[in-house]
Amino acid sequence: MNTLRLLAVLCLFFVVPNVQAVDNLKAFPAAEQGMARHVLQLPQQEQAEEADLKVELVVGKMAEVDAGNRYFFSGRISTETISGWGFPRYIVSQLGPLAGTLMAINADAPKVRRFIGLGGEPYLIRYNSRLPIVVYAPEGVEVRYRLWRASPESAAIDRG
Repeated sequence: MNTLRLLAVLCLFFVVPNVQAVDNLKAFPAAEQGMARHVLQLPQQEQAEEADLKVELVVGKMAEVDAGNRYFFSGRISTETISGWGFPRYIVSQLGPLAGTLMAINADAPKVRRFIGLGGEPYLIRYNSRLPIVVYAPEGVEVRYRLWRASPESAAIDRG
């Protein structure tokens, strides 16, 4: 009998969060033609710790470039609120042409294959393990992420 109760509790512990994640995806429509839907379900943290975290969306694709210059794509990420649900979804515009610095590189130097992201400031969003982060991007575009953590210490700013 105790084994049966333990099994029931374990099923609830492991199955209910997955069912909740699937239910949350009902709010997010399928990707339109030419687009792909990327879903990130963040692991649960302690509530106090989630407030100290941010998620950076890193959007781009692999490209053959020289090793000496810095490259980026133009494009933007916009946020839309899903009507009736209030959930945010993130939409990546078509990536623009590849751009970069113009340092002189030996013409015989071999090209390297590396991930090239959108230019500009990092796109940071609030960490929330209860809702998936859903990004719609053109097919062939990769969506990656990084976690940012605030320092527990704060410092005073002197009056000027």
